[in-house]
Amino acid sequence: MADMTVCSAAPVTVAVARRTDPARTDEMVAWMRAGTALAEAFPGFLGAGWVRSAPGSGEWHMLYRFADQDMLRRWEESPQRRWWLTSAQGIVEHTRVERRTGVEGWFDPPREEIVERLDATATVPPSPPRWKQAVTIWLAFFPLSLTATLLTGRLLPDLPTAARVLVMTLTLTPLMTYLVLPRITRALHWWLHGQRAPWRIPR
Repeated sequence: MADMTVCSAAPVTVAVARRTDPARTDEMVAWMRAGTALAEAFPGFLGAGWVRSAPGSGEWHMLYRFADQDMLRRWEESPQRRWWLTSAQGIVEHTRVERRTGVEGWFDPPREEIVERLDATATVPPSPPRWKQAVTIWLAFFPLSLTATLLTGRLLPDLPTAARVLVMTLTLTPLMTYLVLPRITRALHWWLHGQRAPWRIPR
């Protein structure tokens, strides 16, 4: 059976919960915009945004995304970011950090474009339960693996086992990453996130 490994170059999304005095909203917004402007200058930056937990709330959720772990590390260890974080001392309290990458990142709700919403009531959605992620991966991988096993057995019967597994791995990994998993997670989004099935939504 082919072994699926997550490429180290997978994009990384970081969600940070921060708290401030609601009376200092203007300072908070200016501070977050400054951080976004600094991050934009770093290679691999893919976007950023923020939402409030509720109108008038002091709870903020900021998200930023980089192309891979190394590029994210350059930003997080940079003197520019250290200066930016230091500038918020006494204004901002950091309460929680969540990173999503690799297999778990396939199950994130779609975020092709993050928009600044200062009066939003949304919070950062959690990832689906691990058992649902496992079921979804199995539903995608089983038919692919079965098809590849049958084809390689028929077309390459004399190929050594190690070479056959290599062929299957090189073929199935990009298919899973770029074609099958994105489609099946979109199709099962309602189930993964505990929502009502589309056919049960009243018209």
